[in-house]
Amino acid sequence: MNWIGDMNGAMAYIEEHLTEEIHSEDVACIAHVSKFHFLRIFLALTNRTLGDYIRQRRLSLAAADIISTQDKIIDIAYKYRYETPEAFTKAFKRMHGVSPSQARKNKDKIKAMPPITFQITVKGEKQMEYRIEQKESFNVMGIAKHFSTRDGENLKAIPLFWSDVCQNGQCADLQQYAGSLGTLGICYNFDKEEESIDYMIGVEGNNHSNKYELLNIEANTWAVFESIGPMPHAIQKVWEKIYAEWFPATGYEHAGGPELEVYLLGDSRAEDYKCEVWIPIIQK
Repeated sequence: MNWIGDMNGAMAYIEEHLTEEIHSEDVACIAHVSKFHFLRIFLALTNRTLGDYIRQRRLSLAAADIISTQDKIIDIAYKYRYETPEAFTKAFKRMHGVSPSQARKNKDKIKAMPPITFQITVKGEKQMEYRIEQKESFNVMGIAKHFSTRDGENLKAIPLFWSDVCQNGQCADLQQYAGSLGTLGICYNFDKEEESIDYMIGVEGNNHSNKYELLNIEANTWAVFESIGPMPHAIQKVWEKIYAEWFPATGYEHAGGPELEVYLLGDSRAEDYKCEVWIPIIQK
């Protein structure tokens, strides 16, 4: 497995095609993984979406062209895939803080997004422990909400969502129906290009009372990771390590289905609080 080489090959492909249309499916194919897995890994490792990275690279090269050549700004806009000069100017100003014409006239300082390359860093930390679980299809009932993942907004908003559901009594009501997995936090309907997810707080079971939404989780093979420590920081650290360290080091790929946070009984603020992250996987 040459994970680093495959990812860098995908980055080189992007760099070579910045003046052409780039499809995320083609980029993922170069990395020899599914589109879903590539977009999820890329976001976790770079803290930006693939679409944002491509836009920033194009605007970086466009700024260099504006300053170092006499090419018409409209031609530079079309070169880097902008359909109108207005759209180009708006995007350019958002990134660089000045308009294209101001940058050329005053040679103002501009921001640059350098090409990304990946490398292996040996940290000497304890290896991540995990187990593999097989679970048949099951239903979850709960309360769902749509979240933006732009700039990590979900990392702040989802804990607040939990706080609201617990304070209004819905969490306690759900827990009386809880199955063997206890209370669940479920991430699903991932849209990495639109930068959004759905998140449900729920429990195993069918919504007999029609008070809650119903979600079916298909049969999957799951990689299960333990989180130890106070919420939400401990589990957020586990998520980071799964995508930054575990996936690159194994022969597994994300299966594309919902991800589960399994919250067990105990004080979630305690240093020894235990919960789990369940990731649907397939063998590469």
